[in-house]
Amino acid sequence: MKVMAFHLMTYADLDLRVKDQYRSAWVVLPNSHFDPHKGHLLYQRYLDELELCCELGFDGVAVNEHHQTAYGLMPSPVVMASALSRRTRDKRIAILGNAFCLRENPLTLAEEHAMIDVITGGRLITGFVRGVGSEYFSFGTNPVHSLERHQEAHDLVVRAWTETGPFAFEGKHFNIPYVNLWPRPYQQPHPPIWCPSMGSLETIEWAAHPDRKYVYLQNYAPRESVSRYLNLYRQIAQEQYGYEAQSHRIGWGAPVYVADTDEQAIEEARPHIEALFNVFLPKVSEQMFFPPGYMSPASLKKVLQHKKANTGGGQSIESLMARGIIIVGSPQTVLRKLTEAHHELGFQEFLSMLTFGTMPAHLAEKNMRMFAAEVLPALQALTDREYRGFELPKAAAE
Repeated sequence: MKVMAFHLMTYADLDLRVKDQYRSAWVVLPNSHFDPHKGHLLYQRYLDELELCCELGFDGVAVNEHHQTAYGLMPSPVVMASALSRRTRDKRIAILGNAFCLRENPLTLAEEHAMIDVITGGRLITGFVRGVGSEYFSFGTNPVHSLERHQEAHDLVVRAWTETGPFAFEGKHFNIPYVNLWPRPYQQPHPPIWCPSMGSLETIEWAAHPDRKYVYLQNYAPRESVSRYLNLYRQIAQEQYGYEAQSHRIGWGAPVYVADTDEQAIEEARPHIEALFNVFLPKVSEQMFFPPGYMSPASLKKVLQHKKANTGGGQSIESLMARGIIIVGSPQTVLRKLTEAHHELGFQEFLSMLTFGTMPAHLAEKNMRMFAAEVLPALQALTDREYRGFELPKAAAE
């Protein structure tokens, strides 16, 4: 198994009383609550943490994109990946992901990803995401066109990476008379593409298509829901497209905290994980997170069904642990839970979120070092031999 360190880069210095003043920490939270001097220190700390994870033996590091929110200080994950590109030597750098479809010209991101891939000698992983619903308010983009813009932007970017230019691209949303990318990506035909998703059926079908077979990644969901969605990817590959999805195309991400004992881990992680789920994450019932037209009615119904208990206030660390949304405990407990999950789900890519919410630097570093020393090697040794196999009836169940 490949194990990466995933960082949200939350604004850890947020005054948590804002949850009583504003309906969300996304879009409507005034930026007067951001202190640039504290932000400077956080950026330095967060980059140091990702570089440390590379030194500790993780297979790579991952960053992502969000806008106008204290949940993540990375409106441009390209900037973070660029900063990491010269400070790391042999580890993968994953942008999970960039919302190419939100840009007026997706080629700007295509160029930047190609630059990072060339600078790193082919260590980039590109994530294509549609962006959560609130991003469409931040960009002033109609969410009704989300899926078709996403797919068209993908086609434009992949052609730009792989075809000799100049050529013209004429689409419904993007029309570029001269596509002629300089530089071209280092990896041929292009960097690996991953598709993180909340569980939209349309996205899963698109990612699993034989022309793509992209790594499908799930996180922030009860393990039962993760199992359902990852198996659905395998089911669609088998029933609709006639091939067997390999486990290296299956990914899962979750917050993880390790301490000497289960009790100590819960005590240390509690305020920071509960802040993440009760303050930083939006309420799933929030219309701004799932605006009309963003998903098909069928996909929206299923996603809300699986996500509705995850956020919205009142989440305790015990309830999050019980549903398998987070993994907290001693090294033995954490390894056992992750091994059991691998046995059931067969994922060969795991994104460990080792700092979250309001967690201070000393706890984050302690967590990273203990996970790397006492959990990471055993996880990296897991293969498909430990996977119990795909269960079609479970995937097909409502």
